Amino acid sequence: MALGRLFSSTRAVPAVSEMPAHVAIIMDGNGRWARKRMMPRVAGHKRGLETVREIVSACIERGIGHLTLFAFSSENWRRPEEEVSFLMNLFLKALEQEIAKLHRNNIRFRVTGDLSRFDDRIRVMIADAEALTIENTKLTLTIAANYGGRWDILNAVESMLAAHPDKRAGFQEEDLAPFLALGDLPEPDLFIRTGGEQRISNFLLWQLAYTELFFTETLWPEFDAAAFDVALNSFRTRERRFGRTSEQLQTKTPTE
Repeated sequence: MALGRLFSSTRAVPAVSEMPAHVAIIMDGNGRWARKRMMPRVAGHKRGLETVREIVSACIERGIGHLTLFAFSSENWRRPEEEVSFLMNLFLKALEQEIAKLHRNNIRFRVTGDLSRFDDRIRVMIADAEALTIENTKLTLTIAANYGGRWDILNAVESMLAAHPDKRAGFQEEDLAPFLALGDLPEPDLFIRTGGEQRISNFLLWQLAYTELFFTETLWPEFDAAAFDVALNSFRTRERRFGRTSEQLQTKTPTE
């Protein structure tokens, strides 16, 4: 992981704009979408990949620079073996079919999470895709796979102490932040969860400290660009105070 500077919303007030710079999404509801149609759960995951394509395009059209998608959590290994196997194969096919398209469209592709449980072929393809697209600038698409927020924090602590053993005596937020999975990206401005559940499910626990949360009943395979715009319109109505009062916002600039 490249070590950059994570702008911490608990340390300083970030710039605020009407359009989020970074959107993070839990793509929930694939299985329920399939069951409603008397189809196997895996059909929902396949349809959900089409939604990914649409939301990636929507981000580019709206000038959003970073999109992070929770594709497979560290807890998802508990699902039925046949479903996990299908998801792995779907991930592999997506890597084979989509990376060249992403590259042509100037999209940087990244995967974050504990990749040790994936087979060698998937890990090699991820590394190749990341290397191919590393210089692309229109959108950074990050896929969280075998990711968990608690794992992220623990891994960051271990990595930081390995690099800086002197920090065992004590460290600050600024010392740890660059070692987090998204340590070189801005914190998400907007978090979306589809499918009706209203929890963050061990996703980006550190990074979502001041993120605006949006929950929708819409199932992921039905979450199109119009549904995305509903979330963006909700974001525009939020008063992002970062600990300040409404009165302060009338007299201070976003960077003060």
